[in-house]
Amino acid sequence: MAWRSALNPQTLPDGRLCLEDGPISLVIGIEGPPNAVRAGQHAAGLRMHGLLAALCEELPDLRRPLGDTMPSFRHPVARRMAEACWPHRLDHITPMAAVAGAVAEYVLAGIAEQPGVQAAHVNNGGDIAVHLTGRATLRVGLCGNLADGRPDGLATLRAEDGVGGIVTSGWAGRSFSRGIADAVTVLAGRAADADAAATIIANAVDAQHPAIFRRPANTLDPASDLGALEVVVEVRALPRMLVQLALERGARVAERLAARGTIIAALLRLQGESVSVGYMNVTPLTLAPGDPALR
Repeated sequence: MAWRSALNPQTLPDGRLCLEDGPISLVIGIEGPPNAVRAGQHAAGLRMHGLLAALCEELPDLRRPLGDTMPSFRHPVARRMAEACWPHRLDHITPMAAVAGAVAEYVLAGIAEQPGVQAAHVNNGGDIAVHLTGRATLRVGLCGNLADGRPDGLATLRAEDGVGGIVTSGWAGRSFSRGIADAVTVLAGRAADADAAATIIANAVDAQHPAIFRRPANTLDPASDLGALEVVVEVRALPRMLVQLALERGARVAERLAARGTIIAALLRLQGESVSVGYMNVTPLTLAPGDPALR
């Protein structure tokens, strides 16, 4: 689908900036002196201008699975998407697996270049690029079940953690998944790397059972980059031992990625069970009815 670019900036009640362009919707928070915040917001708009149209021009190649040769792309976001997915090319993966993280990362880089910006985050539908300096922190609400959408944990990121991206993937998320994870949250040094890794780890959280329902991706979306590969559309109650086995499969993939330095940490969750790899500073969170979800 070719989207027409029409950048639509809005200031949210809490002061954050919302930039919308076709299917892209970014929520941007910037901390620093007022002139630095304004400069950062302006830089974000410049980065977004023309980005969607540029990616659409390269969309056919971005939807092709990676093979033995790194593809050549013109736009830096397209190149970053391919770069982030390249370590996972032995699995079926296209650069589209990192599109949300790469867009967030690209816009954040423009903001971080502005003098005086102390902290910033760019949230692209839950795929978040992070810039923290000094003693700045960012609190991020974690959703244990993307089908529910309500946060049940709180991750606190600090500058010294080296986290540049936090991304969550799962079968009920925005993108199709070949696995059954309710949620896989990944921390990495860069958002595009976290995005691609979350996709791969979530795919690995898998099992076979009559309570798991799948359909070819192209029957749900004819333009899907997954083609006729089956994706999960529903997961009913599973035996506890099967849940643990599926999580162990995903954890093994996460451990390999952590050992390579591709990710910093991961939290895998399925039907009340969880497995963590690396360290993630998470505290339980209970929201009262009517409370807004955390950013």
